[in-house]
Amino acid sequence: MPIHIAITRHVRPGYEAEFQQALREFFQASFAHEGVLGASMLAPPPGSATREYGILRTFANEGERDAFYKSPAFSAWEERARILTEGEPAYRQLHGLEAWFRTSGEPPPRWKMALVTFAGVYVLTLLLTLLTVPVIGGWPLPIRNAAFNVLVVAGLTWGVMPFLTRRLQRWLSPQPSTHKITP
Repeated sequence: MPIHIAITRHVRPGYEAEFQQALREFFQASFAHEGVLGASMLAPPPGSATREYGILRTFANEGERDAFYKSPAFSAWEERARILTEGEPAYRQLHGLEAWFRTSGEPPPRWKMALVTFAGVYVLTLLLTLLTVPVIGGWPLPIRNAAFNVLVVAGLTWGVMPFLTRRLQRWLSPQPSTHKITP
C-alpha cells in the first residue's frame, strides 16, 4: 500500500529560488531510491506573503519510507535544507481520501472530498459499465466483479482523481482572501 507524506518547510527570506532549485535536484536524486514512487513541490502563489513550501512524497510502503528517511542522501538533503529554511519541517502522513486530495495545508472539507469522489466514481463506473459489459458480461459474477473493480480502482488512482483534484483545486482549497471588506 503506497504511503503519502506531506511535508511543510518555511524558507528563509531571499532563499526561495535557491530552495526550489535545491529541492528539484534532490527530487531527481531521490528517485534512485527504489521505493520512492513520486515527489512534488507546492510553492506559494506568486505575490503571496507566505514562504511556506509543501513537499509531497509517495513511497511504495512503510519500510521504503523508513529506509529513505534513514538514507545518507536524505541526511545530506536535511543539512542543505537547514541552511535555506527556518524552523523544523512538519511531516504528516496522509490517509484514505485525504491522500487523493493531498496538499501542503489542511485538506479540503470532507464533504467536498466526498462529492468529488462520488462524481469520479459515478462517471468512471458508468463508462466502464458501457465499455466492459460486452466483453466481460458473460463471465462468472465473482470474476467479472473482480475485473471491474480492478479497473475502477486503477482508473480512480491514476486517472480520474488526479485529473479532478487538479481541475477543482481552487474550489477544493480556496486561498484565503487578502482583501479587506469594509462596510
